[in-house]
Amino acid sequence: MKRLLILLIVALSAVGISAQNIPQHQSYSSLYDLLDELANDGIIQINSAVKPYSRTFIASKLQEASAQDSLLSKRQRADVSFYLNDYSLETGKLPFTRFDVVDEPSTKVSLWHPGVFYRSGDMWIRMTPVLGGDILRNKNGTISQRTVGAELMTQLGKHFTLYASLRDNSQSGELLSKGEKYAKIKSPYTSKDTLMRLPSYLTQAPGAAYKVANGTNAGGDFSEMRAGVYYSWDWGNIGYAKDHIQWGDNYHGSNILSGNTPSFPFLALNLYPFKWVELNFFHGWLTSNVIDSTDYYIQNTGEKSYRYRNKYIAANMLTFKPMTGLNISFGNSIIYAERNIQLAYLLPLAFYKSIDHTLTMGSENQNSQMFLNISSRNINHLHLFLSMYIDEFSVKRLKSSNPETNPISWKLGGRLSNYPFKDWSLIAEWTRNNICTYKHFIPAIDYTSSGYTLGSYLWDNSQEMYLALTCRPVRGLFLQGSFLSASHGNEYDYIHKDILKIISQPFMKDQVWTNKTISFSANYEVINNLFLLFNIDSSNIEGHNATGAKTYGEYRSNASGYLSMYTPEYLQGKNLTFTLGLRVGL
Repeated sequence: MKRLLILLIVALSAVGISAQNIPQHQSYSSLYDLLDELANDGIIQINSAVKPYSRTFIASKLQEASAQDSLLSKRQRADVSFYLNDYSLETGKLPFTRFDVVDEPSTKVSLWHPGVFYRSGDMWIRMTPVLGGDILRNKNGTISQRTVGAELMTQLGKHFTLYASLRDNSQSGELLSKGEKYAKIKSPYTSKDTLMRLPSYLTQAPGAAYKVANGTNAGGDFSEMRAGVYYSWDWGNIGYAKDHIQWGDNYHGSNILSGNTPSFPFLALNLYPFKWVELNFFHGWLTSNVIDSTDYYIQNTGEKSYRYRNKYIAANMLTFKPMTGLNISFGNSIIYAERNIQLAYLLPLAFYKSIDHTLTMGSENQNSQMFLNISSRNINHLHLFLSMYIDEFSVKRLKSSNPETNPISWKLGGRLSNYPFKDWSLIAEWTRNNICTYKHFIPAIDYTSSGYTLGSYLWDNSQEMYLALTCRPVRGLFLQGSFLSASHGNEYDYIHKDILKIISQPFMKDQVWTNKTISFSANYEVINNLFLLFNIDSSNIEGHNATGAKTYGEYRSNASGYLSMYTPEYLQGKNLTFTLGLRVGL
């Protein structure tokens, strides 16, 4: 592996370099929303199926929009100018700040737009604090969250960029210490009900490796370290990072790669050789949560400390742009659990299922997937998209006489921006995940990392309708009202020898969990990287008894068991939940 990296770096050192790559995390939702709006209006072009975007890319698109200010509304011009200030280092200057502790030609230390900023020639450094606190309250009680950390970004000449982001998070509240409240039957999908996020919960809260707290006001702590180093040139970049990746167009959670697992390390290669095509590839190291009985340390007492089984993912996405506004993306991935990295899966432009058939002939295959994403912005102000995740596919299963269904996930959606009213957008999205989508009969190679699904937060045998109305009335203020109707059907294990029987069951034969939520949120960025947040959720989240006959491979519980399996206690039933937050940094 070391030799491979050295060869790649040496080969690229002769290439002229102008672009740099530091990813802007997709949690900066108000900025990503603005870029989407500008693309829908035909002012800029983006590939919204692959995130995160690099900060250099974002800066270039903001500059592109600024150069067409006659096409922008007054609010859009203000937003573009505001965000460009945060990307000043990428555009060759220091940001505008107030209350400066240090204000020199090459250095600024500021309290208002808090941070340390340095630029000299082709080198710059940006250090910013991360501080935040949220309070959630409903009839069940109060939960508090706090975040402390820091972020460092630097460009070292024309070739290299490095970044590091550390966040320490804590969640506490009486509702997080009530103990187990799910069915008596043991389930592989549940754990202690003392946290806001578990792998079985059907929520878009980010997954985390929690350290469970103790005491009457218990909760949990977790840290998230994201970092990377990239080498860039005019039409691509290569790097090694630990971060979140999101693939698949969406406005309410991706069904291909959601980015909601704990971040994992990966090698990345991103190529943009022509305006009409791009290739994105990564090879990642996942966390299997599966004990390897042959791999352990010996403690000084003689006891064995077992290690997790190795787990890897290789994935690519090839995007064609046959005309302005139309992107067609194809991709595939494979998850494997060998002792060592399989070099064949480091090939960025490959169909991994075919390679797997060669490498594992005569034994059990690894777990492969295919992707399709079509995004159209050919009608001014309108974005339409289709996103598909395919576990298995057989044409025979498309016949009406065949009860078997392909384990695939569909997502259809669109957004209408600035029409007929400026500064308003309407969003609609529908998702369907067939039975056993995202699941596998070998836990070491299922579509998860740290137990959290890499795909749709709803897992399999589920569907969702999402509607939203957004408004950006003034610079920095983002308002949104939304309606969510989500449901989950019978819970099935993936039993290999009986999988055809399982996928022959009716889609959502019984609805065992439903979520109907009306939300209103307000997000105001006072200055760059200083956010005020307010959110109201009127939710009714319920579990339901399965009334049909239990089938082979089905995990069966009762209404309260399903509810506790899929929903944290503080959100169960009918609730009006208020959230108030203040954040410095993301």
